[in-house]
Amino acid sequence: MRALALILGLLALAGCADLSAPDGPTRAAQPESSFGPIKTFTRAYPQTPQRANSDMARDFLDLHFRLESGRESPRFTRFEEPLRMRVIGRTVPTLEPDLTRLTDRLRREAGITITRVGADEPANITVEVVRSDRIQRILPSAACFVVPNVDNLSDYAGSRRSRDVDWTRLTQRDKVALFVPADISPQELRDCLHEELAQALGPLNDLYRLPDSVFNDDNVHTVLTGFDMLMLRATYAPELRSGMDRETVARIIPGVLARLNPGGQSRVARPLPPTPRRWSREIEAALGPGRSYESRLSAAVAARRIAIEEGWQDHRRAFSEYTLGLMLQSYDATSAQANYAAALRAIAQTPGTAIYRALPTAQTAAFALALGRADRVLDQVDSQIPVAQRHENASLLATLMMLKSEALALQGRTEASRSVRLDSQGWARYGFGPDRAVQARLDDIAALAGYASGQAAARTQ
Repeated sequence: MRALALILGLLALAGCADLSAPDGPTRAAQPESSFGPIKTFTRAYPQTPQRANSDMARDFLDLHFRLESGRESPRFTRFEEPLRMRVIGRTVPTLEPDLTRLTDRLRREAGITITRVGADEPANITVEVVRSDRIQRILPSAACFVVPNVDNLSDYAGSRRSRDVDWTRLTQRDKVALFVPADISPQELRDCLHEELAQALGPLNDLYRLPDSVFNDDNVHTVLTGFDMLMLRATYAPELRSGMDRETVARIIPGVLARLNPGGQSRVARPLPPTPRRWSREIEAALGPGRSYESRLSAAVAARRIAIEEGWQDHRRAFSEYTLGLMLQSYDATSAQANYAAALRAIAQTPGTAIYRALPTAQTAAFALALGRADRVLDQVDSQIPVAQRHENASLLATLMMLKSEALALQGRTEASRSVRLDSQGWARYGFGPDRAVQARLDDIAALAGYASGQAAARTQ
């Protein structure tokens, strides 16, 4: 079981997020390939918000009038002029198509039109593509971030302590810059574009209580959701304007949501309780960088304990259990499975949490593969592959398909296994990036099947 735990631990580590709570919006962080062409998503599947408008009005206020660090923002701000966006810096092949898809979605779903201009033309939104190490020197815990009133990263490095880049001092948004890394996987780059551009346009905060949003530091959602688009459409509603205080917006936003989302008027309010800062700190310590395994495990245990004390039976309890499972998996695979099962129970009756079920299911399917239970693997991954597809999560999709391929091989279905394996590789190139990362994931999952075969052979001797 020790060997099994080590193999499963490799899969768990790949699922760890990099979380942080800086003072501005962040998202917690190709050559010809022997694996064939990269695959990309061409269609979005945003789900209409499933919650009551009264709950989402509270979300709108907390997203706009507080920063990730906890500081209050005294005024509502947005762009009041036509939006022009330029891209500068390093060239990345997938950036342009992904950015075009994003701006097309913003136009269709949020009513926000962004005009693309050349790199040397005036713009009020700048996307600068830089090396990761340049971002890490400024914000070590951020994969990417956005700041106001600068044109490039060099400008920000020289003015980061000034009042000009303090979101709380803005009266309206005139100019912002997004800094995204060039040397990460295509999926991670796309995820950065979605969250940072959305926060450049609208909400500045992230809230762990949101089960249906990229504005959540758990990074479970990778692309803008139906809820996110509703928040952005509401941000640019004609009833609102920059400079309004919270009380004024609180009077207006219920009517805005009633107009934009009439279906939400009849839904029963189910407001989730606030997320204690102490839980957030423990989750960030468990999944963030720069800590020992013992420290991260202790933080994961503490986060789960707080979730139980709070009486949560929602996605936050599920994420607490999932996080502890990731921490335990390298050393105690059986205990980790209990945490994954608890995560699934916590959200069994909660609508709109399919992606929160998919993550622990990938881990339980990996465990079943190592035990040689091919039928169980197929039952689990076949139900989750469409979920990963709908949520445009290529790394999860590729992992599920690799697990399926190995399970088919255990059943002796060689041609079917080969077909699924080949299909998974294009998604893996988008989700994991370079060939070496793709091969490492393939090797890890093959090792699980190898463990199962070895155990079966030992039993026959």
